[in-house]
Amino acid sequence: MDFRLNEEQEMWKNVVHDFVRDEIKPYAAEYDEKAEMNWDAIRKMGQIGILGMRVPEEYGGSAIDSIGVAIAIEEIAWGDGGTALTLEAHNELGCAPVAEFGSEEQKGKFLPSVVSGEGNLTALALTEPQAGSDLRNVQTRAVREGDTWVLNGSKAWITNAGAAEFIITLAKTDSQKGSQSMSMFIVPTDAPGLHIAPPEKKMGAGCTHSHEVRYENVPIPRDYLLGEEGRGLHQTLHILDGGRISIAALSVGIAQAALEESVKYAKERETFGKAIANHQAIQWMLADAATEIHAARLMVYHAAWLKDQGKNVTKAGGMAKLFATEMAERVTYKAIQIHGSYGYSREYPVERMYRAARLMTIGEGTSEIQRLVVARKVLEDTV
Repeated sequence: MDFRLNEEQEMWKNVVHDFVRDEIKPYAAEYDEKAEMNWDAIRKMGQIGILGMRVPEEYGGSAIDSIGVAIAIEEIAWGDGGTALTLEAHNELGCAPVAEFGSEEQKGKFLPSVVSGEGNLTALALTEPQAGSDLRNVQTRAVREGDTWVLNGSKAWITNAGAAEFIITLAKTDSQKGSQSMSMFIVPTDAPGLHIAPPEKKMGAGCTHSHEVRYENVPIPRDYLLGEEGRGLHQTLHILDGGRISIAALSVGIAQAALEESVKYAKERETFGKAIANHQAIQWMLADAATEIHAARLMVYHAAWLKDQGKNVTKAGGMAKLFATEMAERVTYKAIQIHGSYGYSREYPVERMYRAARLMTIGEGTSEIQRLVVARKVLEDTV
């Protein structure tokens, strides 16, 4: 059992880390304060393959394996959690459905521009005001009229919607078919009748934007149906399995950055005649943080490895997301505690990290939903 990254993965990690160190981390506080996306950095990501990690090479992507994706998302989150969430949603939620379920024509039409850095990003619209975790209660509808699908409804908290070229949209196509009542569609953001509201005002993660999206008789061509009609729920659950691994990796990156800031501060700050790093109370907090980060990273890599082996990752991905996201909140909380009053100030980055980490236990399935998902798999697997 070899726990080392291979040579290619190490090289990839170093490339992304150096990019984040130079292009994202130094500007994270500024962009978060302004609640703006770091477009200069995002455009450059196309040149090194970050914008097309789930896309085959023939469509301009880098086709990186799941461990490589986890590595990249962790490194970006080490620089800024909000930017990492933008890239996670683009790769795992927007591009992946087209790459996995799209026809050759759809892949060729929609993917090249969004992975190059020359076009915009992508988004996935699942959540509705009355249907967050309860996907079966989705009310957005798609009705076929000749060679056109017409969509009506609304979505909420859609990451990247305002910066997307297209939004993958889950809608009901036949309410009488139970789990086969929904389908996925590729909806270009310039489609008539599509309205994207300004970004929501959030607690943190200012470098990523979430929007309300309304569909008012939005017409799209018949061949913008993604995959088979009636397979939308199954496609969604499959995509979320992969996305949860990346959210877990993102949480590890935030926690790692918070730990590094805590160690640095603990060595510099003195009380009672010595650096606080020499106080047992501080050492215990640092030890707990390092241990939990290590455990979470191993869970992420294991889930990613299973995905690359073609195994079912519902349980492993749910476990990784549950543990890593709650771990990141604990670690960033302790980071503020270690910094004392300064930790509560925007002069130091740990308060920004805490605000970003808080979102991760909610998005792409709350901790409560992860516990239900994991418990069901445990009950199924136990004889």
